[in-house]
Amino acid sequence: MPVSRTAVVPVEEIFALRWAVLRTGLPRETAVYPEDARPGTFHIAAYDESGAVQGCATFFPDPLPGEAAPAYRFRGMGSAPEVRGRGFGAAALTAGLRECAARGAGLVWCNGRTSATGFYQHLGFTLTGEEFTVEPSGPHYVFVTKDLDRP
Repeated sequence: MPVSRTAVVPVEEIFALRWAVLRTGLPRETAVYPEDARPGTFHIAAYDESGAVQGCATFFPDPLPGEAAPAYRFRGMGSAPEVRGRGFGAAALTAGLRECAARGAGLVWCNGRTSATGFYQHLGFTLTGEEFTVEPSGPHYVFVTKDLDRP
């Protein structure tokens, strides 16, 4: 089941997937991010052929410490377990990078799970700094890219 399309959507469109995948077993409110209400925040959904949301990510303006370039940060990126490895997460992230570029960003960054290092590097991100822990998710690194026009 390939990715059929991606779109900028309201948070309600991606919320169920975000909660199910990134806050598994936790109360619903743990999947509400303070950034959802910030000006400039947008959400990307990646859909399968049936119209179901299978991948998502949330992007918001946030400067990267030590960088002068206008920056967006993303979080809440994930894909449904049954389609993992089929490009839904990559499609959501790539669409988000293009939208960030259209909104004037010079770079995009995230606090990404250490276990996803290969995924981020494959999509042109560079790991920076030391590993740190984000509760309740576990070990993370900061990943950064200036390559925002990926096909």
